[in-house]
Amino acid sequence: MRLEQFERYIQTLFNQELLEEFEDDYGFTYTSNSSISTIGYATNLSIETIEKAAENDVDLMITHHDAWDFIYGLREECIKKLEEYNISHFWIHGPLDFIEFGTCTSLMNVIGIDCVIKYSVFDNGEKPGVGGFNKAVDFYVLVQRLRDTLEEPVRFWKNNNKQVKKIGVLTGAGHSTDYIKMAVDDGCDTYITGEATLYTIQYAQFAGINLLAGSHTFTEIFGVESLANKIQELNQDIKIVKLKESHVELNHKNI
Repeated sequence: MRLEQFERYIQTLFNQELLEEFEDDYGFTYTSNSSISTIGYATNLSIETIEKAAENDVDLMITHHDAWDFIYGLREECIKKLEEYNISHFWIHGPLDFIEFGTCTSLMNVIGIDCVIKYSVFDNGEKPGVGGFNKAVDFYVLVQRLRDTLEEPVRFWKNNNKQVKKIGVLTGAGHSTDYIKMAVDDGCDTYITGEATLYTIQYAQFAGINLLAGSHTFTEIFGVESLANKIQELNQDIKIVKLKESHVELNHKNI
């Protein structure tokens, strides 16, 4: 596959309106290889994921996040490493959060949601996805299911006595009380996200909605995986590799 073909695939998979809405929230950090045979995917661009890509002979990395500007100096070091290993890098943030196969929907699918009632969209702001179970699930069963899926500790707060039937999901930094209120207004009994602050926890308790918080990185990886799989469906010659990241946000040793 040529790099130009990959760009056409992105245009095919994401509608033009969404790409225009988030024109500054996706793109190439660095381009090197024009010919791509192996794609490596991860949530974050970091020295760690670039080293993993090099170990797996990756030609193109796809991540959800670019190197954040406020992690001072990281972008420059990442570009040096990408150049050293002759690896191209493409990131896609906003469009992947708000597409039908994106981060929220992908997480709902892997934890066994029976019905995706609506996927996360951007409409004058972020709106959580909503999913439901055909048969209600015990809260602690859901906690364990999420822990097994993310392969990491999951913090949880049981704030009602209901069986879990309807879930609001906003992966990554979905900790705003505004988002939780949207889930409450949609009739959700449980809310899942990738971060939690004092205000998140207090509002969920006050509103009587269960709260589960995994990590930013691992609640979002399944959306990147979905994108990588879709690219492979468009080009069967492409090999895809998951670039494993450390569980730095919820370190097993600390919980």
